[in-house]
Amino acid sequence: MYLKKLLWAIALIGLAIAAYFAYYVYTAMFKENTAFNNEQAYIYIPTNASYTDVRSQLEPLLKDIESFDALAKQKKYTSNIKAGKYLIKKGMNNNDIINSIRSKNIPINVAFNNQETLEKLAGRIAMQIEADSLDILKTMEDETFLKANGFSKQTALGMYIPNSYEFFWNTSADQFRDRMLKEYNRFWNEGRTKKAADLNLTKSQVMSLASIVHEESKQASEQPRIAGVYINRLKIGMPLQADPTLKFAAYQLPQYENTIIKRVLNIHKTIDSPYNTYMYAGLPPGLIAMPDISAIDAVLNYETHDYLYFAADAQRLGFHKFAKTLSQHNVNAREYQRYLSSQGINK
Repeated sequence: MYLKKLLWAIALIGLAIAAYFAYYVYTAMFKENTAFNNEQAYIYIPTNASYTDVRSQLEPLLKDIESFDALAKQKKYTSNIKAGKYLIKKGMNNNDIINSIRSKNIPINVAFNNQETLEKLAGRIAMQIEADSLDILKTMEDETFLKANGFSKQTALGMYIPNSYEFFWNTSADQFRDRMLKEYNRFWNEGRTKKAADLNLTKSQVMSLASIVHEESKQASEQPRIAGVYINRLKIGMPLQADPTLKFAAYQLPQYENTIIKRVLNIHKTIDSPYNTYMYAGLPPGLIAMPDISAIDAVLNYETHDYLYFAADAQRLGFHKFAKTLSQHNVNAREYQRYLSSQGINK
């Protein structure tokens, strides 16, 4: 009788232990453990992060960090951290959370346009991926890379075609740059490459001209006509005389730092710079800004016409008046100059 009671006692204790263990497993693995009110939250795990780094991000989001610790250790997540951006949905349990942050790195859309320099582009990209802006700029300006791929510091900006691209947040600077080279080569398909050759221009020259066209007009409908003016000038050896290149040349000088030139003056035409297209014929040595795809295609598909001149239209701001003769152009230009003066825009 005593032995039977003992066995029953042992059995009951075993059942109690099993029940406790089952409850512990349920709590650690399957009980909802999120503490935030939004439908979802994200954590960003840096490259080479430790479990402590991950835990510090998770702790404010979870009701019971200790139960998460226990399961993370049991599932060996604590020694197998993966960098990236990860989603945690409201109502997830510990098991769901570990599965998410271990293997479900979420792609992000990285977008950029209208960046005037590599420095500004690097800063823009660094706001969207893990890589630091200084590291991005350094890899963008790497002379070995540029030379191997047919670029220079003056033309390097043209390798970055403005658009939206899918990346992982933990993309490195080198990975970003190398991906952009692939996108550049994809952009320059057989059709675009042939059109550039038909213009007797290199890809970098097309990009330089497109940057001027884009700075002249943001109106996609007008860009092919403006491109046609510059193509006409190039064909007859006439200087481009593009005002945006004068602004670019001026901004390289200390006296124009942190200024905005609203009106191009004759003094700007005296700046001795290879970007001064009043002083030097042909295309400048590089881009003056990042052109939109519309401006690039405007150069490649320029409008055929006889115009050699254009001036901003005072009646339709943002658009231009085109002229075939210098006398007509001077009339158009004086009209716009009077408008600027009437607005108090003198420099």
